[in-house]
Amino acid sequence: MRDVCIVGGGVAGLSAAIYTARNGLDTLVIDGGESILARNANLENYPGFPDGVDARRYLALVREHAGNAGAEFELGYVTSVEQRDSQTPEAGFVLETDGGEPLEARRVIAASWADSDYLTPLDVGREQRGSKYVVSVDEAGRTAVDGVYAAGRLAGEPHQAIVAAGHGAKVGLAAIHDSGVPFYHDWVAPEGYFTGRDRDVPPACEEIDEAERRERDETARKRMLEAFAEPLEAEPTMHPSVARD
Repeated sequence: MRDVCIVGGGVAGLSAAIYTARNGLDTLVIDGGESILARNANLENYPGFPDGVDARRYLALVREHAGNAGAEFELGYVTSVEQRDSQTPEAGFVLETDGGEPLEARRVIAASWADSDYLTPLDVGREQRGSKYVVSVDEAGRTAVDGVYAAGRLAGEPHQAIVAAGHGAKVGLAAIHDSGVPFYHDWVAPEGYFTGRDRDVPPACEEIDEAERRERDETARKRMLEAFAEPLEAEPTMHPSVARD
C-alpha cells in the first residue's frame, strides 16, 4: 500500500508530490497525460522567470523535480476511489483505474482539474460550478473524508500556476502532518545553523558544509543550462473545442 496517491500530474499534484516524497512518504502520481498548463503559450507570471518560460518546459522540470524527490508515476485515469473500511480511516483507500490493477493508498490527494467524477463514491463535498465541480476543503486542503485532500483548481483555488504550486505544497504538508512523520521544515541549512547552537537538526532539515553547498549549486546550474540550452519543440495544446486543420 502506498502512503500517498496523487491523482493529477499538473503543477498542484507535482508540487504536493515533491514534499511528500522528500519527507519519506511512498508517493505515486497518477497522471492522465496532459496538464491544462500545457495549453499555455508562454508562462509569464511565475516568479523567478522575468521574461517568462515555456510552460511545457516548466512542467517537465517540475515533474523531474518530483521524480528526483522519490515520487513514482503511472500513466492512466482513476475511475473511482473507495474507502477500504469506513470504520477505520487509516485502513486507506482503493483506487480503480482504467484498465490497470486497483491501487491502494493510505491517503489520496485529488489534483485533477477538471475531472473529479472518481470521487463520487466518497462524501467529500463536491459542488457544481457551471459545468465543472470543485471540492470543499479546509484551509489545508483536507476534505470531509479523513485521508482525502484536494489541491489546486479542484479545491477552488485561482487558475494560476504559482497558486497551484503553492497550494499543492500546502496540501502535501498537511498529508505529511497527518501521517505522523516527524517534520519541522523542509530546509537545507548551512553547517552549524542548528548544531552551532547546541541544537539537534530538526526532522526534515539538513545541514551542509560549504563544499557540499558549492557542489549542489554546480549541479543545479549545470542542469538548468542543459534544460534551457535548446528551444523546446513541443507546441501548446489547443482547447479541445477549437477546430484545427
